[in-house]
Amino acid sequence: MSDPSVSSGDEVDRIVAAWARERPDLDVAPLEVLSRVSRLARLLDLARGTAFAERGLELWEFEVLSALRRSGEPYQLSPGRLVTQTLVTSGTMTNRIDRLAARGFVARSSDPHDRRGVIVALTGEGRDVVDAALAELLDRERGLLAGLPARDRDTLAGLLRSLLERFDT
Repeated sequence: MSDPSVSSGDEVDRIVAAWARERPDLDVAPLEVLSRVSRLARLLDLARGTAFAERGLELWEFEVLSALRRSGEPYQLSPGRLVTQTLVTSGTMTNRIDRLAARGFVARSSDPHDRRGVIVALTGEGRDVVDAALAELLDRERGLLAGLPARDRDTLAGLLRSLLERFDT
């Protein structure tokens, strides 16, 4: 844990020091890591929102389009697979597909393997917009990480992977 008497450092150091002073009976060490992760998540959300807005996309639109793009050619998935990848309800996904189809980013077709099924495919326009949004996002994310040497980024990625593995199913 950081030394509570330290006056320099980041905002989390100041928060941790204040809590340590006010509640010396508690171990505030988790704040050292998780408050920083939380603050970075907010910065990342802002960067993502800006990157997507520059391409005329909402976050949810990028999530659906990128799931299709990552699926590989022919860039199509069932609505059920999209639900699984984006963690929304099937009703929400139906609404999202409708809205993306109205913008010309996706197209629906019958599933050739299931008469009752539907396939959602990324259109050329959808592919162009998601590719451009991804490039913009990666530029912004590089900016967020610019202060860390590559070795430290690799170490951080490994530590975060270890932390998250038990939560991923």
